[in-house]
Amino acid sequence: MDFDLPTDLVAYLGELDAFIENEIRPLELADDNIRFFDHRREYARTDFEAGGLPRHEWEALLHQAQERANRAGHFRFSAPKKYGGKEGSNLWMAVIRDHLTRKGLGLHNDLQNEHSIVGNFPFVLMFEAFGTDAQKDEFIPGGFDRSRIVAFGLTEPDHGSDATHMETVAVRETRDGVDGWRIDGSKMWITNMHVASHCACFARTSGKAGDAAGITCFLVPTGTPGMTVDEYLWTFNMPTDHPRMTFANCWVPDSAILGPVDGGLAIAQSFVHQNRIRQAASSLGAATYCVEESVKYARARKPFGQELARNQGIQFPLVELATQIEMLRLMIYKTAWQMDRMEHKTVERELSDKISMCNYWANRLVCQAADRAMQVHGGIGYSRHKPFEHIYRHHRRYRITEGSEEIQMRKVGAYLFGYTGPNKGKFA
Repeated sequence: MDFDLPTDLVAYLGELDAFIENEIRPLELADDNIRFFDHRREYARTDFEAGGLPRHEWEALLHQAQERANRAGHFRFSAPKKYGGKEGSNLWMAVIRDHLTRKGLGLHNDLQNEHSIVGNFPFVLMFEAFGTDAQKDEFIPGGFDRSRIVAFGLTEPDHGSDATHMETVAVRETRDGVDGWRIDGSKMWITNMHVASHCACFARTSGKAGDAAGITCFLVPTGTPGMTVDEYLWTFNMPTDHPRMTFANCWVPDSAILGPVDGGLAIAQSFVHQNRIRQAASSLGAATYCVEESVKYARARKPFGQELARNQGIQFPLVELATQIEMLRLMIYKTAWQMDRMEHKTVERELSDKISMCNYWANRLVCQAADRAMQVHGGIGYSRHKPFEHIYRHHRRYRITEGSEEIQMRKVGAYLFGYTGPNKGKFA
């Protein structure tokens, strides 16, 4: 067994570090752009008078950083080569996300908007696996040049984790001689609708509530009559881009269908594993940052004439966090490595429980680490002059999104007790 990272991966991390220092950090410091990362960050990013949406200046800065990363060959790293990427593996992406978040807040990686100089592109997998040739030609290049941005319309106000009970329905209807579908229902937490060109709306087209089959995905263009954004929901971590939406007598042609009719739920599940392992790696790196900053502060701070670090009340909680971080890092890297060694369709059956373990524990651990960092730093740790409150607010949502930790623990339980996965039938 060899636990050393590949030498070319280590070299690439160095290349990223140099790019950040030469291209991204100077941009972060120019024109008072640091306001988006210092104690003014929440106000600087949020247009509170415009429904709490991201300020245009904030999003423009993110795009500028991504354009620099794209020119340098980093932004599309995980994408297939035919789309200008380097086909970055799950292991490499996990190590990179861990590495970037260990640096703390900065323009190089700020996941409040899922921004990174090394991008994540689930839309490529989605259209490669389920799109028609025309949809691939339109939405994959369009996704990279931002002419096509697809929001994900799965969650509903009364149905969160259980998408199979969705109340949004679509029925066949011909208008002006064109075959299509009428969509009626409500959606919630549809991220990125303020800039989206389309909403991938999931609706029941057959079957009954609770059936996995009978759900279809429709690519509804922004501005389609009957599709409205009702309000943007303010969250713990502002700005917001997560609206509540209504579909009322909203009609689209057959060409708007993505994937098979009645088989749309597979689209929602198609890239969840890649997202979860990368999210876990990001939380891992942020947790490491919180612990390392706390250790440095505890060695430098000298109340009552001696280092704060001399107190076991400071040492032991950080020791426990550091221990969990080291164990989790090994598991995340191993799981990502295993994902790269099997076919995409095999991951769900063979490895889904391990991915869920990594994800729910990493997201919980970073919240614990950020909270402990605030405690170790005292009053200044509670202030916005330190990044810990921001880290906590951001990563706290990961315990709900991308599958809540309860849903992921249920997945682990189903594998452990043989209701599904490799152990299915073991206890029959």
